[in-house]
Amino acid sequence: MLPSAPQIQINTSRLQQRIQELAEIGKIGETGVCRLALSKEDREGVELVKSWMQEAGMEASIDPFANLIGVLKGSNPNAPVLMLGSHVDSQPYGGRFDGAIGVLGAIEVVQTLVEEGITPECNIEVVAFCDEEGCRFNKGLFGVRGMTGKLEEHELERSDKNGITRREALIQFGCDPADFESYVFQEGRIGAFLELHIEQGPVLESLDAPIGIVSGISGPLWLTVEMNGFAGHAGSVPMSMRQDALLGCAKIIVALNELVRQEPGAPTVGTVGSLTVFPDSRNIIPEKVSFTIDLRDIDLRRRNALEAELLSVIENVSREHGLTYTIREDTKSEPRYCANWIKQSLHQEASLMGLTPPELMSGPFHDSLTMSYVCDYGMIFVRCLEGISHNPKEYASPEDIALGTELLYRTARRIATEKGGFQP
Repeated sequence: MLPSAPQIQINTSRLQQRIQELAEIGKIGETGVCRLALSKEDREGVELVKSWMQEAGMEASIDPFANLIGVLKGSNPNAPVLMLGSHVDSQPYGGRFDGAIGVLGAIEVVQTLVEEGITPECNIEVVAFCDEEGCRFNKGLFGVRGMTGKLEEHELERSDKNGITRREALIQFGCDPADFESYVFQEGRIGAFLELHIEQGPVLESLDAPIGIVSGISGPLWLTVEMNGFAGHAGSVPMSMRQDALLGCAKIIVALNELVRQEPGAPTVGTVGSLTVFPDSRNIIPEKVSFTIDLRDIDLRRRNALEAELLSVIENVSREHGLTYTIREDTKSEPRYCANWIKQSLHQEASLMGLTPPELMSGPFHDSLTMSYVCDYGMIFVRCLEGISHNPKEYASPEDIALGTELLYRTARRIATEKGGFQP
């Protein structure tokens, strides 16, 4: 229990009602959510969130990259923008809070400002970024990278498991990829970005802290590996003569697990989360296996060293089993640290609330990762039960979400109402 409950100025019941209402779209089971990026469920969710932006006093629209953007006009429209937000797309087997509280909390911030009669100096923009998760097209942070001019070649030709390309999905969503060509990101337009998010890990719960202030985001490396061997009858080909692609894959998975555990106490993590086997038959030796690798660390030198070791393992295993392979690099980002002046503002506002939130790093990436390349950023984490996320059991209490949103409100008000609020 908190020693004394801080005064909450946001409307907590309205915020919780919206969280629950959004969770009904794409609902799976009692508490799960499936709103894949650019799906009809995603569009339905975006339309609902758009209506809440308008209700809060913002002008709302969808840009060419399927980002939903709400704008509250400030007294000086030429000043750099304060941007708040996150995403509302989900994993295929996701929870109600991942991304959603960052968007709905940001709307609550703006609506509270309007209801309090506070006019910001700068424009405030609330964004629900498209496809943060990256699970449908195997490449995340699409909307935020589109908005900031950082899309890569052939991104629109990436396809999902049903063969639908991102280009086709964007058109089905109601966007026209042809509009990309006329879009230019204005350097310096955004002064700062703030993101509220559930922690997705167990640190805050272990510290009995309802909220935390993020120090930085680990740099993710995403690879897709395809290994090719030779199919044969499972009953007749001797073990010594096999070119088993799945066996090679299995050895690499084990090696990855051992590599990331080399340094006790290090925050390094490695995961193989998706795997397909061809021809996928009980009595045929696997000829082709495609699998993903997710390697993350806050220490770039350590991650780079582990990447080199992993590539050596893939080469050695392939040679041992007579396999060929290809590696596609899907994502490679360096760790990005939060702006000190924003962290200081968050700590000061938290202190006024009677809170002393700890600082912690983020293993998962967020839209903030891309925003860090165009402006200063800060993040607030909200404690989640047992650190569970990307799972229908994901849970953050209304009380903790209220505290995180209140801190977001107070910090956004501080930045947006002070002349020269964006500090170097």
